[in-house]
Amino acid sequence: MHSLDPEIHSPVPEAPPAGEAGNLELQTEPLAIEATEIHDLYWVLAGSQGLRAGWSLLIFAVLYRLFSRIAGTVVIEFFPAITKFDFSPTFALIGELIPLLALVGAVALVAIIEHRGILDYNLTGPRPAVHFFGGLAAGFVALSVLVAALALGGWMRFGPVGLSGVPILSFAALWGLAFLVVGLFEEGAFRCYLQYTLTRGINFWWALAMVGALCLDLLLRTTGNGTGILTHLWLRLMPAAGRNGVWGLYAVALLGLFPCLMLHIRKTPRSGFWQAAWATSTLFGFIHTSNYGENWIGIFAASFIGFVFCVSVRVTGSAWWAIGCHAAWDWAETYFYGTADSGIQAQGHFLSTSPAGNKLWSGGTDGPEGSLLVLVAILLLLTALLLIYRRRKLGAPGPSLLGTWESTNPNQSSS
Repeated sequence: MHSLDPEIHSPVPEAPPAGEAGNLELQTEPLAIEATEIHDLYWVLAGSQGLRAGWSLLIFAVLYRLFSRIAGTVVIEFFPAITKFDFSPTFALIGELIPLLALVGAVALVAIIEHRGILDYNLTGPRPAVHFFGGLAAGFVALSVLVAALALGGWMRFGPVGLSGVPILSFAALWGLAFLVVGLFEEGAFRCYLQYTLTRGINFWWALAMVGALCLDLLLRTTGNGTGILTHLWLRLMPAAGRNGVWGLYAVALLGLFPCLMLHIRKTPRSGFWQAAWATSTLFGFIHTSNYGENWIGIFAASFIGFVFCVSVRVTGSAWWAIGCHAAWDWAETYFYGTADSGIQAQGHFLSTSPAGNKLWSGGTDGPEGSLLVLVAILLLLTALLLIYRRRKLGAPGPSLLGTWESTNPNQSSS
């Protein structure tokens, strides 16, 4: 019969010999399980933008601590005097060079793991030299305006010139180099690596958890409820003025809470930058609570200017403006005008000044950064930044981050 003709029907496969059918199943099931396990492991470690931000931060923290120990040990071996505090340009330069080297080493290795370049962390924006020197000018002018306001109000008095002749230029260069290293380290850590990494992996709840943890840590320390050795050591070493400064950090945490919550509720696209800015700015103020002479205004001002530096990354496309502004502000404050910096008077300053009158306005031993007028100066700095770079849309992330984000999300339209 034609219906059974083998030429018009697909040949029936031969049945496997007895005992081999079960082996086929045993050979295919482990492959499926293995593929699922690999997929699950990849999801845990990586997302649409590569290595997840949490793992990146953890690896960075471990590497930074390791490199800090190594660099610190080497420096102490060759410069044992560094263990004795001496607020001179040499001490500041060597002391800040240790964390900068550790930062560069840690970020470089993390960049290799993430298949990025070290400049991808908010350092690849347009016209870096122009923005850097623009930041230098802005930082010096802003601090000069603050000093002028204090002098005109009678809250600062000028004394004799501290240097003359060749030392003016030599100390100016040494302090300039020292504060350039300070700007590179602090902005490299906060506005480059941390801001970039948190932006691509944070949401409101993670930001709230980070800010809340910082506030809780200070609360336990200042109330004496912490039981660790470091807590008791911190309480013994930290003067009362510095411990009272934590209220400035609480103010920053509360000030950023409502705007970030609104961004979360409204599901604003790419609001991670501002959630990250809230977290990094609070952390920036947090590390300043360990400074010797800080008051609550100084802590608040540190967080506030940290936020301004985050805005500069947004509107210029990189952290170069922030690096220049940070370095120039510290140089003008410490060397040029010779004011106290976090309660400490530096060696080798050009002019000499001293606070006068009400501490709320003069800043007292904290220096200009402890005066209420510093908040006005920072607000003016923010206004000038936005006016100068108003042609950039605030809703657009910096080029380096935007390019990375869009390359990994080709179906997402730009805002």
